[in-house]
Amino acid sequence: MGPLGKHSEFADGYFSFPKLEGEIAPRMRFQGKEVLTWSLNNYLGLANHPEVRKADAEAAAKWGAAYPMGARMMSGQTSLHEQLEDELAEFVGKEKSYLLNYGYQGIMSVIDSILDRKDVVVYDSECHACIIDALRMHLGKRYVFPHNDIENCEKQLERATKLAAETGGGILVITEGVFGMTGDQGKLKEIVELKKKFDFRLLVDDAHGFGTMGKTGAGTGEEQGVQEEIDLYFSTFAKSMASIGAFIAGDANVILYLRYNMRSQIFAKSLPMLLVEGALKRLELLRSKPELKDDLWKIVHALRKGLHDNGFSTGRSDSPVTPVVLNGTVGEAAALSRDLRENYGIFCSVVIYPVIPKGMIILRLIPTAVHTIADVEETIRAFASVKDKLTSGFYKNSELALSIVE
Repeated sequence: MGPLGKHSEFADGYFSFPKLEGEIAPRMRFQGKEVLTWSLNNYLGLANHPEVRKADAEAAAKWGAAYPMGARMMSGQTSLHEQLEDELAEFVGKEKSYLLNYGYQGIMSVIDSILDRKDVVVYDSECHACIIDALRMHLGKRYVFPHNDIENCEKQLERATKLAAETGGGILVITEGVFGMTGDQGKLKEIVELKKKFDFRLLVDDAHGFGTMGKTGAGTGEEQGVQEEIDLYFSTFAKSMASIGAFIAGDANVILYLRYNMRSQIFAKSLPMLLVEGALKRLELLRSKPELKDDLWKIVHALRKGLHDNGFSTGRSDSPVTPVVLNGTVGEAAALSRDLRENYGIFCSVVIYPVIPKGMIILRLIPTAVHTIADVEETIRAFASVKDKLTSGFYKNSELALSIVE
């Protein structure tokens, strides 16, 4: 069953695969009860924004769910697909972008397409599973550096440079703008600085940074002042855009190469028009309503201050992702999470091994622009209440925790 699946008997339907019901909002229903939810990547609150709902409904009525039919290379190209690509490229400061159907499969196919067996990859150890899965397909050599360890990254680049000289290949460095579990930013500025010593291209997965980071929301590269130095910039629509789809942006010649070599797009049906029109509206709001990002960060700062004031650690996060980092077992995590849901009406995701190291628990909270200060205050009261239980070992010695064999 694997390290997660072995817990399915007690976890399925509650801790894993839970059903949140009702309109996408800070308050939803879980197992018949209203809960204040901090588990939705709806950063800017666009999922139920009235203009977004209107645009989605009108696009669905106009086009249905099928148009255009066929892969883009064959019969699925439209002017609106091209318009969305142009607007995305302009927004993130790149020459061109290419629209992708999904985030996970999208970046896997990008990585698979731009590498051959001669090329060498250097990547951060905490890169998302989609990147790891892509690298499993890579037939060449790859070197990993400990998370955000720039000194070690330089050592791996030295190794990669020697090997690339032998194979005749190139070097690709892969990291993330914002790491989705721990919430800290990738050290893009420091990695870019290494370009002065080494010849490589930089691919950044900025799924959690697009729309939330930087002065205009153009991402973590903008936040750190190195957007121009990112060779390939990737993001998904599943976070700030509250939709389905993704894009890759970079130099025009590289994007042209990907258009003709990305198997997941060449052999897959084009992204439906209702999603394309919906993405255009979402991007318009992201650009024209900076107050959405401002509202998000007000909640981020208030939530983080309340947690810190009550003795909780949010680790190294410097993005909207707010992890409450604890030590403990899977059983303690389950007992704590259940107590928060059942007795305090607080729903947040619990993260355990193998996503994070054994002995660590993360309660991951995702603030959004549609949360309120009252929501934050209610949540902080709940965490303040469970703090004493954590200190006393209440969860460690609970019947649920003792029943779970790790």
